[in-house]
Amino acid sequence: MSALTPLPASTSLDAGSLLVVGAIAATGSITAAAHQLGSSQPAVSQHLRRLEQRLGMPVVERVGRGVRLTDAGRILAEHAEAVDRALRAATEEVAALAGLRSGRVRLVAFPSASSMLVPRLLARVSDEVPGVGVSFVEAEPPEAVAAVRAGEADVAITFSYPGDPDDPHRASAAGLQVHRLGSDPMRLVLPIDHPRAADEQVDLAALAGERWIAGCPRCRGHLLGLCRSSGFEPDIAHETDNAIAVTALVAAGLGVALLPSLALSAARLPEGVVVRPTRNGDDRALHLVSAAHADRIPAVAALLRIAASVGGPSRMTVDV
Repeated sequence: MSALTPLPASTSLDAGSLLVVGAIAATGSITAAAHQLGSSQPAVSQHLRRLEQRLGMPVVERVGRGVRLTDAGRILAEHAEAVDRALRAATEEVAALAGLRSGRVRLVAFPSASSMLVPRLLARVSDEVPGVGVSFVEAEPPEAVAAVRAGEADVAITFSYPGDPDDPHRASAAGLQVHRLGSDPMRLVLPIDHPRAADEQVDLAALAGERWIAGCPRCRGHLLGLCRSSGFEPDIAHETDNAIAVTALVAAGLGVALLPSLALSAARLPEGVVVRPTRNGDDRALHLVSAAHADRIPAVAALLRIAASVGGPSRMTVDV
């Protein structure tokens, strides 16, 4: 193999090379990177060799049957995400200038939004901008914010609880665009024969002696905080992320629960339970998260606009 002789930095890199390295970083192999890029494995390998020749240093190294990036490769992969976004933005802006209604948006949203908000949003996108394709993946807020930061998603629908120390919309979202989308009221789920079942609103302090059914880890943390602020430590008897299971456990008389309205709306309430608001009006905030300047991409801007219309504060508030 001939010695690698570096050329001046100004002539060493191009967008295609960065995208090849970015695809290898994302997939972990040259073959998978070729598939992602719509190319062949020999073509990607040849492109990689030319890149290393121009840089004068290796970009990947063999590890068993696979490859991993060198320090130089990792640096290039970090810049590949920005290059990919810039190229897509340029392509779609030019398409928009030419009067084309096209583009692709990658959406990620938390589970209860998947059942209630995402179908409405995708239906509106299909009606108003039929040339725009939207792919959808479900993820909890921390993973969704991370996906936007990594360039794996364009828009995320997320939620946050007041005072949550692990709120992903703080340090994790630095440099991203975060817009408040609306509110999702928290609701108590009680057995129909519970002494507080007839109350229009229920003070959490009145439930201090109850057994509780907790939900996801972040929802559980919110429940703990609310109960502690009401002067008691909740006796958590059962835990499940499944809202249908939570309501069934309540109907069976095994405890009481606090759930977001979106989760309750997505679940079919069994007989034997009632849903009541808390006296202090607890809710969680809903957000749209996107990369900085993502709204310059026409397809992304269209989805953000429609999401705000479908889920503005007056519409996004869901009750049961």
